[in-house]
Amino acid sequence: MFINGFEKNETDYSESVEVVDTTMVKMDPGKPPQLAWQRKLTDEGKGIIEFTLTMMEKLHLGPMVLKLCHSYIRETLNGRSANYNPFKKWEAASSLGVPLGGIGAGSIGRSYKGYFQNWQLFPEVCEESPVLANQFSVFISRPGGKRYSSVLSPRSAQIPRGSRNPGIESWDWNLSGEKSTYHALYPRSWTVYDGEPDPDLKITCRQISPVIPHNYQQSSYPVAVFTFTLFNSGKTPAEITLLFTWANSVGGSSEVSGNHSNSRIITENERPPVTFAIGCQETPDVHVSECPYFIISGNAEGFTARDMWDEIIKHGSFDELNENETPKPSDPGSSIGAAVAASVTVPAQAVRSVTFALSWACPQIKFINGRTHHRRYTRFYGSGEDAAANLVHDAIIEHGNWEAQIEDWQTPILQDKSLPSWYPTTLFNQLYYLNAGGAIWTDGLPSILNLVGIEERKFHLDPSSLNKKIKTDNIVNNTASSILSKMASLLEGVQSPMVSKAALGTSLLLEGEENVGQFLYLEGSEYHMFNTYDVHFYSSFSLLMLFPKLELSIQRDFAMAVLMHDPEKIKPIHGHKKVPRKVFGAVPHDLGQNDPWFETNSYNLHDSNKWKDLNPKFVLQVYRDVVTTGDISFAHAVWPSVYIAMAYMDQFDKDGDGMIENDGGPDQTYDMWSASGVSAYTGGLWVAALQAASALARLVGDEASEDYFWNRYLKAKSVYSKLWNGFAKASGLQPIVDEEKARSALEKIYEFNVLKVMNGKMGAINGIKPNGEIGSLGLQAREIWSGVTFAVAATMIQEGMPEQAFKTAQGIHEAAWSSEGFGYAFRIPEALNVKGEYRSLNYMRPLAIWAMQWALSKPKLLELEPRSDKKQIDPSFSNKEFSKIASLLKFPEEKPTPTLLSVFLDIIHQLIFMNMNNPTMKGLFEWFFRLFFNCLLKMFKLYSYFIRYLCFNRTQWRRRIYYLIILLLIYLFVCPDSFIGILSIHLIHIKNIININLFKIKHTFSYIYFDMI
Repeated sequence: MFINGFEKNETDYSESVEVVDTTMVKMDPGKPPQLAWQRKLTDEGKGIIEFTLTMMEKLHLGPMVLKLCHSYIRETLNGRSANYNPFKKWEAASSLGVPLGGIGAGSIGRSYKGYFQNWQLFPEVCEESPVLANQFSVFISRPGGKRYSSVLSPRSAQIPRGSRNPGIESWDWNLSGEKSTYHALYPRSWTVYDGEPDPDLKITCRQISPVIPHNYQQSSYPVAVFTFTLFNSGKTPAEITLLFTWANSVGGSSEVSGNHSNSRIITENERPPVTFAIGCQETPDVHVSECPYFIISGNAEGFTARDMWDEIIKHGSFDELNENETPKPSDPGSSIGAAVAASVTVPAQAVRSVTFALSWACPQIKFINGRTHHRRYTRFYGSGEDAAANLVHDAIIEHGNWEAQIEDWQTPILQDKSLPSWYPTTLFNQLYYLNAGGAIWTDGLPSILNLVGIEERKFHLDPSSLNKKIKTDNIVNNTASSILSKMASLLEGVQSPMVSKAALGTSLLLEGEENVGQFLYLEGSEYHMFNTYDVHFYSSFSLLMLFPKLELSIQRDFAMAVLMHDPEKIKPIHGHKKVPRKVFGAVPHDLGQNDPWFETNSYNLHDSNKWKDLNPKFVLQVYRDVVTTGDISFAHAVWPSVYIAMAYMDQFDKDGDGMIENDGGPDQTYDMWSASGVSAYTGGLWVAALQAASALARLVGDEASEDYFWNRYLKAKSVYSKLWNGFAKASGLQPIVDEEKARSALEKIYEFNVLKVMNGKMGAINGIKPNGEIGSLGLQAREIWSGVTFAVAATMIQEGMPEQAFKTAQGIHEAAWSSEGFGYAFRIPEALNVKGEYRSLNYMRPLAIWAMQWALSKPKLLELEPRSDKKQIDPSFSNKEFSKIASLLKFPEEKPTPTLLSVFLDIIHQLIFMNMNNPTMKGLFEWFFRLFFNCLLKMFKLYSYFIRYLCFNRTQWRRRIYYLIILLLIYLFVCPDSFIGILSIHLIHIKNIININLFKIKHTFSYIYFDMI
């Protein structure tokens, strides 16, 4: 066995590793399952295209894009990480497959062509390009001189033909891939080489990662197992050598950064060190040999990649290598690697198997601010250099048991004949995101922060005791040991009060409760925010069904975040003034980016403190998780946060009718789609949250709150008579609308949003007009969100519409996963348009397909007797304490920010009237003055809307441009300070004003006027 190719002599693994008992695996381990995602190795993948904007959207979003670019540059210059990089471009074609390893331990992707790529070993870092030296290869020798050798991946375009370099170009890249097929069913995959490169040999490589539901130990391991099944269908025996090569690299340019040695990788940019281990199981049939060091590229002096390859060609093993040669650290510009070879003889018409394993140990997670956490697996293997080797050893022994557990989990769904064939494969493969979505799973213990990075408190190290000698085990420590001891003690004292200001849900655990650690995953590969809560609302069903303790851990973190207040001022992209980063009582949009748990709300497009969906989603998820897990202690722990979250929302009930109202801007998960007044989305969430809060109050024994929230629920429900949302039913709550209304709404969605879009083969579009038009409603309106489509399908199943549900969800499968689709497998985006163009690649929300499985499986929930709507409650009943808390959480009234025009008018007013002594004449002149300018301003605004009407009812482009110039000049003259803002707010709606007339202008004028001023 090797750690980064360096032989470990402390343990003889050839003796300690036993043959895996494959009888516990119920299916033929060498045979792929019938239901699996498949690709030929010759498939080059489809080139994906990023979304394009219409002209109106460019005018609307142009200022925002400029501000995002400025934000990225500013954050980068300040040594921080921006949550969005507008300059990042992703690879157009992709051959991604099932990624390696458990969840939250760092991820290494592997394509269906066999390339190791998409390296995610550090927070927010994703190196897409493959490290081409990391390969499996095969060498076959038969009686009569027949020989075959090839890397078990097709030749990459990056590897030139005919090169004389002694690097990997010199290897035999003879695999065409025409007879080879890849099968994926996460967390396993099978690559079947049927007659390649030897026509009489069938090779099956089975890849296994320990992602096992309800297993909170092995599922955290950074390890993968590769078992090769060799079937010799020929008439002669075959001498076969399988070779596993591995470069000393963590992806990207790290391979050639220099100073690497085959014992441990020292990474660039002060990132934590990484240790790799590769190993192979030696059995009576399999002989294992090792090559601890070879040069891949760069300095050609020494044992090169060509020499290593030739050694296997000549001898079939590395037994003839000079064992006395000591590996040297790599030079800058050079890369080194190591290899393990397994030799086996396969008789005619016989089968043999060979098992390899790979592990990577990156025990520390270091964020931008310098705070360091430890990964979950270190609880079981520690942080030492031998962790990777021990993981490989144990994986080879245990992987048969892992597979048995995976099959017990997956087989009932795979064998359910009532399900369409596409559904199980998409259901399981979508779980790739728990591994490859930037996931981080910590040990749940306090983090470590460099002393220099502490900004919250002043501190002082007392030098008086530093010169004292300390005896430990009869050894006198030096000054360095004394300082180190004092610094450790100081760190513990300084960080204690800081922890209380963080969203660390582990502090809510009672004595004796299991600490399974804390879990983070990114909103997407492009949106670098951890645990984005409005999106987790959809994806959380996957964790709740498979790893419920992790789901509760996330909810505890957000419960603590509700109680946090961070007054740091930030300026949203859409905003003219700075706002607090996180206010007390608000559920944060996310748990942060540069310093997760300590600095929340990395999102900066809008002020998410005023979003209307986050707090209700928190209450609903807490209730759902309580009734699913039956964990009443969890309910008691988070109930104060639930109560405060509900009180915080009270300020958004502007008219006191019990229903919250949207403020006219994008104040929910559709953050480019404005909503005003009572809306179907946030209104439904609020009504359901009131009922959930009442039920939670009953569970924790708070009768006063139970009655109060129930009364508020009944009041809000009466307002919410025409709008609805289905999450309440998924949580076991009473439906908030009649089932007939719910079904009617879903039928309309199916008829219009699904069937009228690409013949129902792309999912459910967000917005559509009665005539089927989708182009003029805005960016997010004309998008198809994969996660929302799955959520709609889950709701259809709840309402007894399974046929329509599967038809709706199948559109996402066809567009993203199928061979006829657009090529988004294993990097499903947030949104697609009807052209197949994407926005936000590799996104969290599509995990909502597990909401469909939730609806199908109908899990047993904690039973609560439903309250009756007929129960009499005194209408005058109110909770005075609730009102007091709500008033304390209310935002102060915002004073309108003066515009340049208003300041100018005030100056003129002062110059004209300050010397007038007659109060009557002064008041009269002042009144006429303001009337004149207000009338003038209104005429300009009215005329501008009239210009819009004329402009977009003409077909000639020249006339359109002419009128548009007039309109812009009017805006520039009247409101120069808000010129860009006015364009952003209004030009997107121009097409919606085609049918406007003077009567409509008159009735909407007051809104227009105040909006523009």
